[in-house]
Amino acid sequence: MRSDPAPVEILAPDTLRIERILDAPPATVWRYLAEAELRRRWFAGGTDAAAGGEVGLVFDHENLSANDVPYPEKYAKYKGASARERVVEFDPPRVLAIGWDGGKEGVARFELSDAPGGRTRLVLTHSGISGPAPMANFGGGWHSHLAVLEGLLNGEPVRDFWALHASSEAKVAAALAESSTS
Repeated sequence: MRSDPAPVEILAPDTLRIERILDAPPATVWRYLAEAELRRRWFAGGTDAAAGGEVGLVFDHENLSANDVPYPEKYAKYKGASARERVVEFDPPRVLAIGWDGGKEGVARFELSDAPGGRTRLVLTHSGISGPAPMANFGGGWHSHLAVLEGLLNGEPVRDFWALHASSEAKVAAALAESSTS
């Protein structure tokens, strides 16, 4: 696993982008995006994603850290929270796009392509985010969740998801502050 990949690229005040090279072919990575049982191991379980429908998400981050790490008080109230989001694009094994918070927080679009060595280039673009605080939260969250996925695929698990999330969120907030002054 890369030691500290750039958390996110800020494309616009409401849009962030994250790119990762993952140690698995696109068909495998696709399964981790679309199949609830695999997705819960790095992000959120619920129901499988399908064309033209909804995807159920159940957020229980209890097992995202290799070490025994408690939920931070700030996020404890969200443990077990669920949502139903609209699948807006479904092109296996290349593109999965999901509306967020009923569309109020835009669309998260995952694009998969072949990378050298049988690996996958994953590009996540989340657009339509409502403001700086949600941008920092989504940026830190996506960076951290993708680190968990990367660790699952390369055998180097994330030891403390919540510490990574806090650090990532702070870095994204700093990048947002910097981009707003330039």
